[in-house]
Amino acid sequence: MTVQLMEEDLDAVEKELALDLGRARDAAADEAAEYYPQIEHAFRAEAKNMAPHYEIFYSLERTIRALVRDSLADADGPAWWENAARVTPKIKADCEARLQKEQDSGVTVRSDDPLDFSTFGELGQIITGNWDVFGSLFKSDKAVARIMANLNTLRGPIAHCTPLAEDEVVRLRLSVRDWFRQME
Repeated sequence: MTVQLMEEDLDAVEKELALDLGRARDAAADEAAEYYPQIEHAFRAEAKNMAPHYEIFYSLERTIRALVRDSLADADGPAWWENAARVTPKIKADCEARLQKEQDSGVTVRSDDPLDFSTFGELGQIITGNWDVFGSLFKSDKAVARIMANLNTLRGPIAHCTPLAEDEVVRLRLSVRDWFRQME
């Protein structure tokens, strides 16, 4: 009984402070574990090694999307997406087509924000194409374009489940540093 009360107190602390103390069993992970023996150990080991790189890229990409959304909304208001001077008709049409495709598939749509359907390359184009807004946040449009291109290249193996070579792990870390250094 004492242990159960302690577990409940720890649950409350985790919830209040948005912490994960690694105590809880994930039901989805438990369900997937049933199939783990059928997956080669080498692939599971690769997945574990790749997880931190995925987390880095996921966090960075979400940060960049928020930066784009917030900066353009600050400049033009909430209807910035509709401004053809901010988002090219091709990018807008491609994003809206991806959104429609997801709606038509019958799965839960990941977002109602069309920017969430832009590719990483398109995010870079939106940033460099709106340098009047982003120029005050970054040191150089050419550097931002280069860094975004490097990150986009590194994104491929991360997003498509192939291991990053040791040099590419270093390159990812340096590219993330380069990104934030441009904002200093």
